[in-house]
Amino acid sequence: MGVVLTHFIHTGWVKNLLTSTLVFDIVQFFPSLNYQLFPLILNKAGFNSKILSFFYNYLVGRKTKYLWNNFLSSSFNVDIGVRQSSALSPILSTLYLSPILYIFEKRLKILKILVFLISFVDRLFISQNKSLIVSNSHLFCSYHIISSLLRQFGLIIKHRKMKLFHFSRSHRLFDPPPLDLTTLGSPILCSKDTWCYLGFIFDRKLTF
Repeated sequence: MGVVLTHFIHTGWVKNLLTSTLVFDIVQFFPSLNYQLFPLILNKAGFNSKILSFFYNYLVGRKTKYLWNNFLSSSFNVDIGVRQSSALSPILSTLYLSPILYIFEKRLKILKILVFLISFVDRLFISQNKSLIVSNSHLFCSYHIISSLLRQFGLIIKHRKMKLFHFSRSHRLFDPPPLDLTTLGSPILCSKDTWCYLGFIFDRKLTF
């Protein structure tokens, strides 16, 4: 992801475009998944009925019993869904988010907003423009669209982890405008020096 993002930024610079990024995360993603909705998403995607049955039975209505010597307990409900460390986690998260991302992309196209969304661990908006004000405007609209869609699917953005960063080769004083998302209560200030994403440390000129 670090290599992809670096390539994306350099490609924008060739076209004299600044690259702006907004990172956001989802609060308690796996515990918040609606496991009654998940089979419906798979059905809409055209999966075989046997696969739908497997996931429905795997995620919903699970029970367990405890055996200790000769004692066998009664049944307990264990509808805990899928843990983040489960081997199924990447597959289920991708499938669950796919209709959200599809709707999101269509709405951006209607509004003629050119913003890219990368969903890999933390989600990342990328906007490329010659003006930081225009980029902030596009990020503002994108945030509100995805936030509304996520709420409809029972998911909430973790606002305190949101980070804004602009990449620029300008040698002038760099004082990027804050991004005011209104609902957060205070603007998201842009880090002017370095930004850490997925273990990579970036500065705004990509010198390291």
